[in-house]
Amino acid sequence: MKLLPSVLLFLLPFLTASSRAAEPIVVKLWPEGAPEKQGVVIEAEKRIEPKGERDVLRVTNVSEPTLSVFAPEKPNGTAVIVCPGGGYGILAIEHEGTKVCEWLNSLGVTGILLKYRVPVREKTPGFEPLQDAQRAVGIVRHHAVEWGINPQRIGILGFSAGGHLAVMTALSPNDRTYRQDPALDVDDATPNFLIPIYPAYLVGAEDNYTLLPTIKVTPKSPALCVIHAHDDKGRTSAAASALLYLEYKKLGLPAELHIFQSGGHGFGMREGDSPVSRWPQRVGEWLGATGLLTPVPRASK
Repeated sequence: MKLLPSVLLFLLPFLTASSRAAEPIVVKLWPEGAPEKQGVVIEAEKRIEPKGERDVLRVTNVSEPTLSVFAPEKPNGTAVIVCPGGGYGILAIEHEGTKVCEWLNSLGVTGILLKYRVPVREKTPGFEPLQDAQRAVGIVRHHAVEWGINPQRIGILGFSAGGHLAVMTALSPNDRTYRQDPALDVDDATPNFLIPIYPAYLVGAEDNYTLLPTIKVTPKSPALCVIHAHDDKGRTSAAASALLYLEYKKLGLPAELHIFQSGGHGFGMREGDSPVSRWPQRVGEWLGATGLLTPVPRASK
């Protein structure tokens, strides 16, 4: 029986790791050590196993951030840097990380997992995860030809705190607070597109209906596709995503917004019967509609 394209799109998020061409390439973001303030001491990195069927795999105490490059069998030239969530205290490394990269591979997209520093040392505009994400964009652009990526088709996707990180990377890409290395960084670290999934911290704790001053959309901000659930609450409220979309609308920038009636927070790549479980299909359709799934010839140096 021949499957219809719509059925194939529905099945793509649940393809197994066997669809990957090879084990991921792992690259250190800071070969000489990540920039840390004097006196900062972080405990040894720790993996926290799930405690039940609904629990998630966590990683914490990350002091050596890395990129893991998941290459598809037939790359189409597009890449997405994936930022797991976890409140900037841990990383939900599997259902908001590796599984996302595997799904991206099923679309022909190179999935690049960003293991950024947690827990955060200081929550400021120049905080450590933002340094890691800005450096990550530079490294991917430097290695684009080697990894079969078009340097003008590099996006960023994140969940919850990782969604906030993705937004900050896209909107404040060049506000650097670290010494740049021309071999690793690029002058303009703006991603080519932005996909926040239930992003956190775009609004304040006392006012969920006004974007924070750090969230500044400009005419140079990249194309946006945002996913949220209406019943998400507080600083992860869907209102924040709607406000972000409206800032794009005001400037006439390309944007798409999906707010599902239910789904709560942290659904990630979990399977289920709820419409929110089909968010990968919506994102895949958006990527296709914008031409990002159309194969491009491999660039040469």
